[in-house]
Amino acid sequence: MNCTGSCSWKIYVKNGLVTWETQQTDYPRTRPDMPNHEPRGCPRGASYSWYLYSANRLKYPLMRKRLMKMWREAKKLHRDPVEAWASIIEDADKAKSFKQARGRGGFVRSSWQEVNELIAASNVYTVKTYGPDRVAGFSPIPAMSMVSYASGARYLSLIGGTCLSFYDWYCDLPPASPQTWGEQTDVPESADWYNSSYIIAWGSNVP
Repeated sequence: MNCTGSCSWKIYVKNGLVTWETQQTDYPRTRPDMPNHEPRGCPRGASYSWYLYSANRLKYPLMRKRLMKMWREAKKLHRDPVEAWASIIEDADKAKSFKQARGRGGFVRSSWQEVNELIAASNVYTVKTYGPDRVAGFSPIPAMSMVSYASGARYLSLIGGTCLSFYDWYCDLPPASPQTWGEQTDVPESADWYNSSYIIAWGSNVP
């Protein structure tokens, strides 16, 4: 789904095809005297089967045509992928050329081997040139999907990169408490509304 939440879903399959999906209710209960909190999941996740079989679904990597041409030419001149990337990014005209093409489309089909090599080369170049903390990224909220969470966090930890908080940029999550205290999603969830006598919904993306 290209979603950062990693919410759990029940997927229903008929004759080898995903037919529909429902929210997974595998999160632990908070207290027995309160209603069970709603499962995670949004309308986008609930339309997963539509995305899965859509004609517009991407099934292979894409690369900007201008960058691909530069990359392939650089690979012919340099056996080391890091040196090939350096020959592009350190050339002001070449760097400006492919950066100015951003936002204008022009993507063409590539291979996983090619894009992975380019990404790895650019990461190694950045680490060698500017230091590992110049490589930044984020991982999804763990939810029930530890593999998707751990892959990004583990990679950044191993190279000494900067792991950003989910709350640094996510517009509908409360940033103050996690950024101050460091916890993730450790805020009262909606089941606690049951205990309230008065609710003010102010400045939050609450339905």
